[in-house]
Amino acid sequence: MHNIASREFFIALGIGFLHSLFALFVIISSIWLCLALWIQQPLGTLLSRVVIVIWGLFALSLIGFYVSGHLFNRRTDIIIYFLVFACSLGWYFSQDAKQNRDWDPEVAEQLSYEKHGDLVTLHKVRNFDWHKDGSYDIRWEDRHIDLNKITGVNVITSYWMGPQIAHTLVSFDFSDQKPLVFSIEIRKEKGEEFSAIGGFFRKYELSLVASDEKDIVYTRSNIRHEQVYLFPIKMPATERKALFIEYLDKADELQAEAKWYNTLTSNCTTLVFDMIQAINPQRLPKDYRLLASGYLPNYLYDLKAVDQNYSMKEWYQMAHINTRTADFGQQSDQSSEAFSRLIRTGLPKNE
Repeated sequence: MHNIASREFFIALGIGFLHSLFALFVIISSIWLCLALWIQQPLGTLLSRVVIVIWGLFALSLIGFYVSGHLFNRRTDIIIYFLVFACSLGWYFSQDAKQNRDWDPEVAEQLSYEKHGDLVTLHKVRNFDWHKDGSYDIRWEDRHIDLNKITGVNVITSYWMGPQIAHTLVSFDFSDQKPLVFSIEIRKEKGEEFSAIGGFFRKYELSLVASDEKDIVYTRSNIRHEQVYLFPIKMPATERKALFIEYLDKADELQAEAKWYNTLTSNCTTLVFDMIQAINPQRLPKDYRLLASGYLPNYLYDLKAVDQNYSMKEWYQMAHINTRTADFGQQSDQSSEAFSRLIRTGLPKNE
């Protein structure tokens, strides 16, 4: 009798565990699907919201939470749930990123290049003139780069949503011309705004922007009033050159095929990590601060990629450019070169 009771107990325990797993699956999958429908709105705004409500009630009935009864019977309802969810996955993953949407002017053009040995001509480098009200004069230009004249690499972090989240840009210094910045961004359509949640659900394509610092950095520090920091990075000359070429390879990828931006896995920080990892797999160990991008400077400091003669607290004070750029609009010299010199004032040179 004791053995029978023990077996029945463990059977009941196993069944309870399976029911709990099923309930957890229903909760997580329903939340995911409802968010995907909310972001994508495949049936239009109204009908998509109706489907979300119906699906939510159906999911609650399966786990018996506030809703009792069945659509048919429990087994049939479970089969219906799995079939519909499988079809939803098919719909979601069949969506292809596109090149031909009505793009916002900031990301309307795609970077391309011609390379002859170490000489590179970049096409569609952004160099907008920004005004106080956020409007801008559109200008795309060519830049001629000698890869042997790269003298430094800087990581620029722009904080727009608290200390944990920052947009990451990478700027290259040259011995014979002004710096050039690369930025991995969402490719917004006209009138579209960024949503971190939308970035999980294939709402935005991926864009690589090559830009003048007075465009893409000034925009963030002086127009959007984000808090911007510039950190010179210690990197051997061979790796600086290889990193630049990785950006060219990324431009090739995006020219060949549009790709989705993902808030977690394919964003401005993780893609930079992937590129540096491709150059030197031992250089960047994985770390949670690659996801909490606001802490990226601390991560680089721990790797000794940032000058160790200063504490991290001192670095944040020195690297903060907003205090230096606040009055740039009133200065007589409004050139890109002047802006780039200004944001490096007081910083040790990178090597």
